[in-house]
Amino acid sequence: MARRGRKRRPGASRSAPPAAPRRRMGPPGARAEEGRHADRAVPGGAAGTNGRANGRGDAAGSGTGRDDAMTRGYARSRERDEAVRASLVPLAPGERPKAVVAAAALAALIAAGNLTLIAVGWEVDGERPILGGLIFTAVMVVAAIGMWQLRYWAVLGFQVLLGVSLVFALLGLLRASNVAGVIACFVVLGIAGPLFWKLIRAMARIQMPERARREVEAARAAAETRD
Repeated sequence: MARRGRKRRPGASRSAPPAAPRRRMGPPGARAEEGRHADRAVPGGAAGTNGRANGRGDAAGSGTGRDDAMTRGYARSRERDEAVRASLVPLAPGERPKAVVAAAALAALIAAGNLTLIAVGWEVDGERPILGGLIFTAVMVVAAIGMWQLRYWAVLGFQVLLGVSLVFALLGLLRASNVAGVIACFVVLGIAGPLFWKLIRAMARIQMPERARREVEAARAAAETRD
């Protein structure tokens, strides 16, 4: 009697996929180490998040430190300014600072020397700069008279001329081709440099009555506003 063949259902011949190998579990310490490696590998993991947070905190801390340092620097600068103002003494009636007198005398000497050069026919590059020389002479005369009268604008304008002279003298040292040019530049630096520095304090003393008047007017206006 022949065996009857069993009917096979469709798909019965396909073999089932092999089971995935079971992962061998290690001790707890090894599992914790694997978790830390996974956090480092994943950009959005706990380690990456903590790193970004710490970075933002460090940046904020450094910014706050810079702001505090700048604030302390401004405070020290204001304290020094207040100390310098407190040490200034207002000009007595008829008093003229020595630096202002020296500056007025220097301006008068420059004006006289310029007029002398124009009178003797001094030439620059084959030409006689009469108009320019006269204008410069008039400026020096006005500056000398204004500084003798303790005008703030005259002292400030002459100080600007001294600053320009210092710059040109420094540049002249770089281009001087003989000993005479070097000596002339050093003479200008030796005269204009100390005078420029001393005029700063003199200008502050000249301006003190005007500053006091403004402070009184401001206090009076504030009192009227409160009333």
